[in-house]
Amino acid sequence: MLSDLQAVSQAERHAPAMNWKPHPLEPVERERDQLRTEILRLKHDLAGKEQFVDRLQFLLRRRTETIDDLNGKLRQARAANEKLDAECEHYAEMVRRS
Repeated sequence: MLSDLQAVSQAERHAPAMNWKPHPLEPVERERDQLRTEILRLKHDLAGKEQFVDRLQFLLRRRTETIDDLNGKLRQARAANEKLDAECEHYAEMVRRS
């Protein structure tokens, strides 16, 4: 008894060849194919641009965090300078009185 694959294989060998030519594409079909290709290209471009935007947003967050950190350090340095200025004035006043 023949297996299913062997039966299909024998049937294919005895089947007549298909004698048909592919029909030429209609203008609408050609345009449809061009539009599908364009859609795929645009989707690819969009994915690349979305990645670029994500990277820019990440860098912007890091930059903002760095600016905030530096502003905090600047405020601390200014406060320390004011304290030193006040201390300097105090010592200068002591020297003048002596």
